[in-house]
Amino acid sequence: MNVKLKPEKYLKYLVPINLFGTRRTREILSQNPTIIPLREDSKEIKITIYDYNAESIEVYDAKAVSECFQFLSRHTITWINIDGIRKADVETLSNYFGVHPLIQEDIMSINQRPKMDEIDNILFCLLNMLYYNPEKNTVEQEQISIVLGKNFVLSFQEDASRDVFNSLREKLKLTTSRLRQAGSDYLCYTMLDLIVDHYFLVMENLGDQIESLEEEVVRSSTQRSLGKINQLRKEIIVLKRNISPVRDLINGFIRSDSDLLDDKSTKYFKDIYDHIVQANDLSETYRDMMINMHDLYLNNVNLKMNEVMKVMAIVTCLMAPATVIGGIFGMNFETIPWLHKSYGFVAAVALMLFIPIGMLVMFRRRGWF
Repeated sequence: MNVKLKPEKYLKYLVPINLFGTRRTREILSQNPTIIPLREDSKEIKITIYDYNAESIEVYDAKAVSECFQFLSRHTITWINIDGIRKADVETLSNYFGVHPLIQEDIMSINQRPKMDEIDNILFCLLNMLYYNPEKNTVEQEQISIVLGKNFVLSFQEDASRDVFNSLREKLKLTTSRLRQAGSDYLCYTMLDLIVDHYFLVMENLGDQIESLEEEVVRSSTQRSLGKINQLRKEIIVLKRNISPVRDLINGFIRSDSDLLDDKSTKYFKDIYDHIVQANDLSETYRDMMINMHDLYLNNVNLKMNEVMKVMAIVTCLMAPATVIGGIFGMNFETIPWLHKSYGFVAAVALMLFIPIGMLVMFRRRGWF
């Protein structure tokens, strides 16, 4: 039977840089706002247009951004979603819909902090959609830019293969849904609400990982457990970094006096604010749990070391009488009691045995082990 071994599958666990995730650390910390990163244009883009009102809805799959221009003059609500970002397409569409160049730069940015801006009667927000990768046990992020204008919403996503808006698309098909009855501000609210709600799904997965890791640390702490603790701490950093600024983003919508936001929409954004505060508090709890778990790991290691040292100390104490007796009878003197007696050896061995037994009884009574 020929078995083909794959050493590279197992050798990666022997490399400390993979065990403790230092590459992940480099990814998390390599964000310098003073350096303008160069975003590569997507090879393919997908443009989906939802044009609707209370009575009807039309869905288009556009091949070019120029096909979106006709919807600006309509009196319906239009949602233009672009998966895949190209600089030329972003500039062309933004210029036609009156989006300020500063907002265009933010759309093209990479690793941008979640933010909200209001420029020239346009509301803009940028944040990250979060996903949990069960294979790598990591939190992945995708930047999304949302532009709210009069009767239109533009959204720019990086990845065409996934998002959190499937339920939104289903609601748009229902004539009785509030989305169809409300304006573009409610559409923007729904998109933000779905993004924030999905944060809790990611945190649930992290919570399961923390729970299982806590049981592992309590039962048997190993060096691999320390590696898992460090990895989870880094994922919580990613989570915290993306969730915390969203609170200010939502607060910007609540305090905004823009005509694009209906007064009735304020209570809906307050609901998102409550959710994001709760998510932020939960992420703080996770961080505290990981700190406590790290302390628990160190305490377990110290406890094991103390147990080893206690056993070694007890063994040393039990061997001390035999060492002393053997040393006495091994001295080079001509006259030593019982040295030339037939029972001298038996007496020495008996002392070497009974004295340690007596010490064990005494240690046990005092509760030393």
